[in-house]
Amino acid sequence: MVKINILDLVYPKTCGMCEEISKEYICSKCKLKLKKLLKLNTVAYKDKYFKSHTYLFKYEGVIRDKLLQYKFREHSYLYNFFAEIIINNCNLKNNYDIILPVPIHKKRKSTRGYNQSELVAKEVSKRLNVEYYNNVLVKDINTIPQSTLTKSQREQNVLGIYSIKNKQQIQNKAILLIDDIYTTGSTVNECSKVLIKNGAKLVDVLTVAKD
Repeated sequence: MVKINILDLVYPKTCGMCEEISKEYICSKCKLKLKKLLKLNTVAYKDKYFKSHTYLFKYEGVIRDKLLQYKFREHSYLYNFFAEIIINNCNLKNNYDIILPVPIHKKRKSTRGYNQSELVAKEVSKRLNVEYYNNVLVKDINTIPQSTLTKSQREQNVLGIYSIKNKQQIQNKAILLIDDIYTTGSTVNECSKVLIKNGAKLVDVLTVAKD
């Protein structure tokens, strides 16, 4: 007997790209389109607190549009779409002890209703069966949005704004830090600095797109 999910009847799955009803969060036609847009790349760093940065797309075109919808236009359901892309294209399962999202301040989260990076990170961790925490890395200061600042201003804007709680959870752990967009790397580097200085073994960064 085929089991029917009642929620799928009331709220059927839709493709995150074309928004048509689909059995998956990315329909077969859009998978082919996304494959052509994919720019999967990993860059290693020696001058950052994180060891490497992996991104899947350039921040342009339809990917930019979808990220803006997700982040600023209340399209929170798109977390499944982005998590699906990550799972389908990145080999992550055996590399990390913990997955963490880049946090946002509680005031901004209250206004927006969700942390876009948190939703994706939580879904990826669930699909990979890797430990996930949202109570370790905390943003203490509600700063000006990075998207409104120059490169030098971005670096100054993030200094000293993050802290660690439940420090024991990251001791000697390999951490995957997930965010939506990488521009200058200032945010993820500051997050990584706090994690490393509080006992993390290593931090790698994963974002959907790179500007």
